[in-house]
Amino acid sequence: MNQQAINTSAVEAVAHLEPATWLKVNRLHVRKIIAEFAHELLITPILTGTDAGWGLYELSPAEGIEYRFRAKLLSLDHWHIDTASIDKKVNGTAVPLDAVHFITEFSEQLGFDPVLLPTYLEEIISTLYGSAYMHTYNTITAEELTTADYQDIEHAMMAGHPCFVANNGRIGYDTVDYRKYAPEAATPFPVIWLAGHRSRTVFTGIDTLTYDDVLRQELDADTLDTFYSILKEKGLQPEDYYLMPIHPWQWYNKLASIFAPDIAANNLVCLGYGKDLYLPQQSVRTMYNVSTPERFYVKSALSILNMGFMRGLSPYYMRTTPGINEWVSEVIEGDAYLQQKGFTMLKEAATMGYTNQYFETAIKGESAYKKMLATLWRESPVGKLQAGQRLMTMAALLHVDAHGQAMLPALIRASGLDVSTWVQQYMDVYLSPLLHCFYYYDLRFMPHGENVILVMENHVPVRAIMKDIAEEVAVVNSELKLPEKAKRIVIPVPEELKILSIFTQIFDCFFRFVSHILVEHADYPEEQFWSLAAECIHRYQQLHPELADKFSRTDLFSDEIIKTCLNRLQIRNNQRMIEPNNPFKSQQFAGTFRNPLAAFKHRQVAAV
Repeated sequence: MNQQAINTSAVEAVAHLEPATWLKVNRLHVRKIIAEFAHELLITPILTGTDAGWGLYELSPAEGIEYRFRAKLLSLDHWHIDTASIDKKVNGTAVPLDAVHFITEFSEQLGFDPVLLPTYLEEIISTLYGSAYMHTYNTITAEELTTADYQDIEHAMMAGHPCFVANNGRIGYDTVDYRKYAPEAATPFPVIWLAGHRSRTVFTGIDTLTYDDVLRQELDADTLDTFYSILKEKGLQPEDYYLMPIHPWQWYNKLASIFAPDIAANNLVCLGYGKDLYLPQQSVRTMYNVSTPERFYVKSALSILNMGFMRGLSPYYMRTTPGINEWVSEVIEGDAYLQQKGFTMLKEAATMGYTNQYFETAIKGESAYKKMLATLWRESPVGKLQAGQRLMTMAALLHVDAHGQAMLPALIRASGLDVSTWVQQYMDVYLSPLLHCFYYYDLRFMPHGENVILVMENHVPVRAIMKDIAEEVAVVNSELKLPEKAKRIVIPVPEELKILSIFTQIFDCFFRFVSHILVEHADYPEEQFWSLAAECIHRYQQLHPELADKFSRTDLFSDEIIKTCLNRLQIRNNQRMIEPNNPFKSQQFAGTFRNPLAAFKHRQVAAV
């Protein structure tokens, strides 16, 4: 199959960049920039008055430039800004809102390194390009999405990470690549299979999965015979090679040229496209098999810059990934409370990593050049469904469609439940298991919207499935004795920062946006939302009095919480935000904020 046959004409590449659409997405993005930068205290809007319950605010980056808008300050210093109210004047004359101008006007105040600023601006512009595409072509309504297929929902998501401002850059894709490989373009494509010589390639699987098992699951006999024939025609022995799927972009843009010596020496052999078609997920380098959904996801190294990282995969990390997944799975499957909640994960069951000897010799430390050729196979969620259930990315809870309608209230209406009952059920299947993993096992995930799949029945969440395990999971207790296969995930964390594993990842990076959606689109009081979160925590704590000391030391009801700032991280270094083996070392903090749970510290709840 010739993937290059998918073409985009010069005109088609920019057909969505119409003036009205560009003005719309810039207005939406300026709102997000103001909200998140103000949240992180990078900018400080000045209150000048009030109007019908709204505060009137001004921002002035330089003499003669003035922004004005209406906003309400919600819990966790979250800025709920009236989008239509944002107005910009230059020397008294109204001008259109421009997200790139906003960044450049405030660049000195934001503390940008002049060397890094152009790449950040490119990410902002690329994010706007994608937003314009989605507002032009992804017009399915929030109401329609409540009954949509799992992948239709996945590809309808428009916002990207809710905290990061430059969150859909994908630097490296050209406009043709965008139509082929961007999640929102939803174009199915086949993967390319390579054969890596076993002297350079390492396969690792969970204990119950061999390399031959993976091949039998992922390739039909005819395709496998064809691939083996290609090797034999070159005078090579199939048993000397490991077969691995990779992203087509990576082959054409990186591997075919940078790995030319390996290809010339037959250490790396291109076998061509497989038969199955895949769709890219929100995480871009992960691909879902739409031809045979029961087969594995494929996650491939992809050397594009996106949201603070080059999205490669380390062949060395791949060697420990299956073992880490086995250990985490053993914890989850062996715990009665987690099983009662239906909490589970998608195991990264097998991996492959190829090392380029030139770069291994030349570069002693970490480098993107050493992370260009690796693949992992992740379980499909399809086999975890029961009759009457369907899948939905948790990112959908924050989705607002191109018409300005939010999906969460539409889901709640479709369920027939009131908002409080629906949110209570959601907290029970999502927050409760994460509390248990943290307090009982010192185990924290990265449970933002894209990393969690919700299992739905009658439009209500009944179970949560975690994914993206080995790169994101961590044990925040250096004294805990882990098996050798899982030791890599232990990270050093000062006692006073352990609370951020729950507070930042769940409350600040997700719940504050869920609460905002309910305030703006369902007129649901934010105090009620945080009351339900507090009830969920109290209920868990009452069930586990043996953990009282931990609850006290890592107190989710404390008056104030340290504010972790993700945009500050990206502004400081948009090539490599954090050290993966010690993420807390790089964290950027900006004071504290009031904890909305503190008001419910002593509330008693009925046990369930």
